[in-house]
Amino acid sequence: MASAAAPAVPTLAPPLEQLQHLAGELRSLLPGVRVGEAQETTKEFNPETFWRRLNEAAVKVSREATTLTEVFSRLPLPPPSSQETQRLCEQVHAAIKALIAIYYLLPKDQGITLRKLVRSATLDIVDGMAQLVEVLCITPAQSPENSDLISCNNVWVACQQVPQIPRDNKAAALLMLTKSVDLVKDAHEEMERAVGECDPYHGLLNDIEENNSDSHGNEQDDVLGCPNNQDSYWSEEDQELIIPCLALVRASKACLKKIRMAVAENGNKDQVAQLDDIVDISDEISPSVDDLALSIYPPMCYLTVRINAAKLVSVLKKALEITKASHVTPQPEHSWISLLINAIDHCMDRIKELTQNELEFSFLKMNF
Repeated sequence: MASAAAPAVPTLAPPLEQLQHLAGELRSLLPGVRVGEAQETTKEFNPETFWRRLNEAAVKVSREATTLTEVFSRLPLPPPSSQETQRLCEQVHAAIKALIAIYYLLPKDQGITLRKLVRSATLDIVDGMAQLVEVLCITPAQSPENSDLISCNNVWVACQQVPQIPRDNKAAALLMLTKSVDLVKDAHEEMERAVGECDPYHGLLNDIEENNSDSHGNEQDDVLGCPNNQDSYWSEEDQELIIPCLALVRASKACLKKIRMAVAENGNKDQVAQLDDIVDISDEISPSVDDLALSIYPPMCYLTVRINAAKLVSVLKKALEITKASHVTPQPEHSWISLLINAIDHCMDRIKELTQNELEFSFLKMNF
């Protein structure tokens, strides 16, 4: 009697094809991490265990990234076999999945701000690993250009950042508030520099004008071109309006600094919801400052400046109200909030005064 035929051994894909498949699998994990909720569990959350496991998972990913890179970049040895490639890809995939699973163990009651930071770190690692695998797919893997891409890949940097993540929601809130302060500070310095030089575009237009003159030697070209357009410069009225706008941005910076100080001095890491609310509204200040800063560049539209200033004032007042109602500002310490609100109102009143004629003119144009 003839013996039964042995089952066919599945054929493995070539190494580079397996890497391409791994890169796609890693990319497919990113959307789930961005929107994924914390895993429901009846076990009591142990912060010490969580952070230890997260650090260990990041170290594991870093090691797998190093191993994968060494195997696919070695010279003058041939590329790994399909079987070895399969094993390496499975180890990388397992390490990434383990890291994501640990992130899901961080419950919401530890703070949304803290979860966002851990989520961001997790996304950076997954994305960095996907980038690395994609680079290793490039042929030849040993090319100098490819080696440069590998050496500066983000996956190792992202893994090294995990131990630096704040360990509680108060520390996370302070980190985010500090970033907001720095962003507004940079915007304010940029505005002051442009105003101080009376050159909104930092000499860019003058350089273009010189190039046009050298190229054409024709005065008519300069007249018709952008460099000599008066809309590229501030009028006296524009410069007068910029003053309260700058003052409003200074008030924004002062608000964020005072809010950060209140959280640092009085914040309770267990009051996670209030800390999250403070961070959420404070995160809106920098984008609102940017909108106002962009609107003061020529040609200025006074209506746009007024609208953006009003939006910023609304966000600032809401941030101060939320801070005042929270545990970080005890009753005797409310005075600084009133002072800041008065300063903000003064800036807005001045902006309204300087833009009123333009507003009325625009209204008349709409009706005639």
